[in-house]
Amino acid sequence: MKKIACIGSGAMGFALMKNAFSVLSDKNVYFTDIDSAKAREAADAISASVYNSNSEAVSNGDYIFLAVKPQVLPQVLAEIVPIAVQRFKNNSSPVLVSMAAGWSIAKIQETITEKLPVIRIMPNTPALIGKGIIALASSQQTTAEDTAFIKNFLGGAGAVDITDERFLDAVTGLSGSGPAFVYLFIEALADGGVLAGLPRDKALRYAAQTVLGSAAMVLENNKHPGELKDMVTSPGGTTIAGIAALEAGSFRGTVIKAVEAAWKRARELGK
Repeated sequence: MKKIACIGSGAMGFALMKNAFSVLSDKNVYFTDIDSAKAREAADAISASVYNSNSEAVSNGDYIFLAVKPQVLPQVLAEIVPIAVQRFKNNSSPVLVSMAAGWSIAKIQETITEKLPVIRIMPNTPALIGKGIIALASSQQTTAEDTAFIKNFLGGAGAVDITDERFLDAVTGLSGSGPAFVYLFIEALADGGVLAGLPRDKALRYAAQTVLGSAAMVLENNKHPGELKDMVTSPGGTTIAGIAALEAGSFRGTVIKAVEAAWKRARELGK
């Protein structure tokens, strides 16, 4: 009976536990947080449990999710090192599952001082509704069984892609930060609709559904976005006029730069 402990009960940690919780038969999920009331609130929301401290979580958990910001991770690792190392030496090491941007598996192991099994993931906020995309990379010390367990567990929160760790910072810039870029685009689309005379509620609904449907077309039709764009674009029509305006504003170049900036920041956080 595997026990999953989530250190940190913020939006992302809660999102993963909330939806991943649904795939477990034994429901052994525990929260811990520096704010104990917040941990209790998160646990109560999904009928999970709480540990009283990070040390208790590492003493008892089989999989320890490090759901804290990169800047906070050193403090958390320093707190759990003695117990994690002792369990490692007793051949009962927990698997650490980190979602801290920029923190490589090697850096986590160096900080712990032992080569514990580590899984590094990069989820995104649509995991809150089970529609996330989660990249997953495992250390050499992580067994195939443990990797499979975590992949299955996270499957309740969205699609899980096992990948090489060297891609994780790029994933952070694209899908980790990407939802915020998409929300800006949806808001801008809706603003355009309002400018054209639509009521705000209708404009927002049309904008969000347009993005949702367009994304589904890319995933389900197996066609390049450029081909799908051309299907909408008639000679001399409304769409090409709008595309020309986007290109005049360097739309694609600006989006590329946004992903690049987020990727570079992820790398900086790991230094």
